[in-house]
Amino acid sequence: MSGLRRFNELRPPERILMGPGPSNINYRVYKAMSTPILGHLDPDFMSVMDEICEMLRLVFKTRNRLTIPISGTGSSGMETAFVNLIEPEDKVIIGVNGLFGERMVDVALRCGARVFRIDEEWGKIIDPGRVVDTLVKHPDTKIFAIVHAETSTGAKQPLEEIGAFLRDKDTLFVVDAVTSLGGCELKVDEWGIDVCYSGTQKCLSVPPGLSPITLSEKALYILHSKRSRVQSWYLDLTLIERYWGEERFYHHTAPVSMLFALHEGLRIVLEEGMERRIERHQTVGDYLKTRLQELGWELFAQEGYRLPMLTSVVLPNGVDDAKLRTRLLRDYGIEIGGGLGKTKGRIWRIGLMGETCKRQNVELFLLALKELIG
Repeated sequence: MSGLRRFNELRPPERILMGPGPSNINYRVYKAMSTPILGHLDPDFMSVMDEICEMLRLVFKTRNRLTIPISGTGSSGMETAFVNLIEPEDKVIIGVNGLFGERMVDVALRCGARVFRIDEEWGKIIDPGRVVDTLVKHPDTKIFAIVHAETSTGAKQPLEEIGAFLRDKDTLFVVDAVTSLGGCELKVDEWGIDVCYSGTQKCLSVPPGLSPITLSEKALYILHSKRSRVQSWYLDLTLIERYWGEERFYHHTAPVSMLFALHEGLRIVLEEGMERRIERHQTVGDYLKTRLQELGWELFAQEGYRLPMLTSVVLPNGVDDAKLRTRLLRDYGIEIGGGLGKTKGRIWRIGLMGETCKRQNVELFLLALKELIG
């Protein structure tokens, strides 16, 4: 007992999570996580797996056969997309207008790809016409990858024109939808996206730990036509698909309780309805932006292409970023995200994702802000 007394009982404080993720969680998801665990090869658990895949197809708006959650946070989805499709010396073009575009470049280079960048100023979108022009000049490109919702800047990248161009080409269209899935319009099949991955901790309002991903038949053909083995055993989709498919071949121990949580989180999303959920994020996000501008705060992301679920704002002169965010967290229980990379200390990233996306949370935040800085 003397040793036990050195460790405190776990009693985390309640927070309003208005940062770039994770978001707050519905009590039903917590309840699902606390249900009795099953073995990862239990027939009853297999039924849960099938329903998760079916619901993910509805949320991604796809009919893709391989639509599954990867064990790991959103970054595992990114790694899965690249390690399964890239072989050494493959040409990969990546749009970079924020930190997560930079991370795509890093991962692709680690896979041995020849990476070509299309760079844009942080906070702005990459002109789809410029992307198409670049792809016309590089018809041998194996993958074009871009971030739909750039979490580091709050910019929403238009995808339809790029997908329409690539639909009948050999180049694969890979999209990072970690922040956008479940919070704004995303149509994998209609937009011609070949690989799309996300995370559970953002607009799906499930704890971090899984990365939903979907692959088109075009992408699966490339996967199964590779000359070399997938460099990652743990993320090898040629093995993982055998577990999620009819074969149920054991690969690794699935995170059963997290999958229970995802199952319930997806049920909540579909109960609300995708259209209503998207409208809620847009309405509450617009309200926050309007109120901040009325207070004299400048919005950071490019006008006309601002994310509804993540608002980026420029800090007023004289405001101490870290000190003010610390006060918000300590005195009001409100978490706000600071800038990353070249925007560190210059902007805030205010999240309104999933369960957090409520007008009363915006009002509480604005009240706290007025009390702290007037």
